[in-house]
Amino acid sequence: MDARVRGSRRAVSGVRLDKWLWAARFYKTRTLATAAIASGHARLGGERAKPAHPVKPGDRVSVRKGAVAWEVIVTALADRRGSATEAATLYAEDPGSRKAREEAIALRRAASPARFPGRPTKRDRRALDEFLDEP
Repeated sequence: MDARVRGSRRAVSGVRLDKWLWAARFYKTRTLATAAIASGHARLGGERAKPAHPVKPGDRVSVRKGAVAWEVIVTALADRRGSATEAATLYAEDPGSRKAREEAIALRRAASPARFPGRPTKRDRRALDEFLDEP
């Protein structure tokens, strides 16, 4: 393996699948990435893989989190977690996947209420008091 490191990108032949998913910010921890791979929510080339399976540029990775699914192609490797903008350069999303994901998000937003009822803020309470105190 070549040990040259430039930022958090590596100039090597492969990185563990769980490390790459964590570095690409699909999951907050490597433990969550490992659990997703074991349960089949993250797949490599459409097939189940082990967390230690090496990922190379050009590989297709499928990630499902709840109702949201990504189909991405690995463009770069990283074994350390960086900023979100740097993580976005590690993969390229399939256009069909992006369209389906955005439609699912739009449907979910349309189905949810505009504002969740809960404890009122100080401003809300004052407005309610003014409304109730009017004769």
